[in-house]
Amino acid sequence: MSAFDPAGSVAVVTGAGNGIGAALAEALGSRGAKVVVADLDAAGVERTVAAVETAGGTAVGVAGDAASESGIESLIAGATEAFGPIDAWFANAGIDRGRGLQASEADWESSFQVNVMAHVRAARALVPGWLESGGGRFVVTASAAGLLTMLGAPAYSVTKHGAVAFAEWLSATYRHRGIVVQAVCPQGVQTRMLDDSGPLQEILSHDSALTAEQVAADVLAALDGDDFLILPHPEVAEYYTARAGSTDRWIGGMNRIQQRLDEH
Repeated sequence: MSAFDPAGSVAVVTGAGNGIGAALAEALGSRGAKVVVADLDAAGVERTVAAVETAGGTAVGVAGDAASESGIESLIAGATEAFGPIDAWFANAGIDRGRGLQASEADWESSFQVNVMAHVRAARALVPGWLESGGGRFVVTASAAGLLTMLGAPAYSVTKHGAVAFAEWLSATYRHRGIVVQAVCPQGVQTRMLDDSGPLQEILSHDSALTAEQVAADVLAALDGDDFLILPHPEVAEYYTARAGSTDRWIGGMNRIQQRLDEH
C-alpha cells in the first residue's frame, strides 16, 4: 500500500475556485501541502487561495483553462516556478452541459475537452517526469455517473465514463512504476452543479447530498492508501456491482426512474 503525505508536497487542484476543488485545496493546505489553485474563475481562485492561507496553508493561484494543452503547460510551468516539481495532480475541473438528445455539438465537445482530454493532457505532461523521479499521484474527480449513468445528461454521463476509463488505463499501465491513480466518484454533492440539476436533484440526493468538505475529507483519507475507487457514497459500490451483475435489471430500474421524471 502506497501512502501519500500532503505535508511539504506540491499539489495542483484544478477547478478549485468553488465546490469540491476549493474544499480539496483547503484540506490539502491544512495538511501542509503547497497548493496550486487553478480555475477559469479568477475571483474563485482568489477566494480559495485566501481560504487556504487563512487556515495556515500555503497557496498560489493560477487563473486559466486547465483543459487545453497550452493551459496545462502554463499551469505546470506556474506551479513549478512557485513551488518546484509537482507531486500530486487533482484533476477536479468538470462540467455538465446539455440535456437529452438535444445536447448540442458544442455541449458534447466542451464536455469531452474538460471531462476527458484535460486528464489526458495533464498525464501526458506529468507522467514522464514522475517515471524519472520515482512516482506521483493523479487523482481524478469523476462521478458516480462515470460508474453508473446520469439520466437526462448524456454528455456528462459518457464523458465521466471516459474519465474513469482513462484513469483505470493509467493505473493499469503505470501502477508498478510508482504512479498512483485514483478516481473519486460521488453522487450528489452540495455544489452549484447540484443546484442547477433541476428534477435530477432529488435522484442525485437520494442517498444524501454530501458537502464538498465531506468529499474532500474522504479524498484525503484515501491518500493514505492506493485504492483506485474513492466512493464518498458507499452505496455506489452496491449499485456498481448490481449494474455489472444484472445489467438488464439495472437498466430497467433506471428506466422506471426516467418514467417518473417524464411525468414532471
